[in-house]
Amino acid sequence: MNIPCILIPVLVGLICGILGYLLGKMNSKNDDSLALSLQADLDACKANTRNLNARIATLEADLAAKPKIAPQSFTATAPTLVTFDSALAATVLGKKIKDNDLKIVEGIGPKIEALLNNAGITTWYDLSQASTEKLQSILDAGGENYSIHNPSTWAKQALFAYQGKWQELKDWQQNLLGGKE
Repeated sequence: MNIPCILIPVLVGLICGILGYLLGKMNSKNDDSLALSLQADLDACKANTRNLNARIATLEADLAAKPKIAPQSFTATAPTLVTFDSALAATVLGKKIKDNDLKIVEGIGPKIEALLNNAGITTWYDLSQASTEKLQSILDAGGENYSIHNPSTWAKQALFAYQGKWQELKDWQQNLLGGKE
């Protein structure tokens, strides 16, 4: 066998191996700077998370320190017979109103009225006595199309209607957006 034919590929392979090793070592120094950059970003994120958690704790403490108002403090204590005056309602609201039509409440349409009726809420008085949590659970049970609605003002609106306070209802509804304050 010819020795130069074997020796040349071995030497070329050895030289290529050494060069590859040296180039790899040089490039690995750049990886350290990338790791340091990523570590700095991680540290900044952790510091931001600590700041946000401290802010949340402060806000929760402020909220706990505020006096609580009863959510249903505006509801009637006992049902009293209030006669429905459709002419007065039509005059104030500018449209014909049917007795116990839940759709006059801002935020309630025909489909939500049907959900409420199926749950046993069929009159303005019934709606005025329902808690926001109960109304929200009825909406949630109706599906995601209904669960996005906010029933927090419905009881108060229904109480105005039940008591025949049409002007107060109209004035308050003008400040609402889709039944929300």
